[in-house]
Amino acid sequence: MFRAAVIVVLALALSACDVVAVVKDGMRQAAAVEGDLEQSTGVKPQVGFNWHNGRLTSVTVLFPKPYAAKPLGDLAGLVRAAVTREFKQTPDAIVLSFTLDKESSI
Repeated sequence: MFRAAVIVVLALALSACDVVAVVKDGMRQAAAVEGDLEQSTGVKPQVGFNWHNGRLTSVTVLFPKPYAAKPLGDLAGLVRAAVTREFKQTPDAIVLSFTLDKESSI
């Protein structure tokens, strides 16, 4: 019984401070960035984000392999434009990364 009461109180507290809506919107915006970048590059990245007091502090874009079709500067421009457009604000930092397999050569 005590556990159920704690869960109800916690759920009410989270819904009251709008945390759930912020996370839900962030997930939707991250999915939109993934879709935009998949259309422009042909590779679907994973996108993560970090909010602090309503401000977008960082966005991480992880490509599953090195992207060699465009120079890194051009790819960074595409990522910055997609992140700014979909999140509707510019984060303090954008982290652009690539996964290197054990066998891959760049």
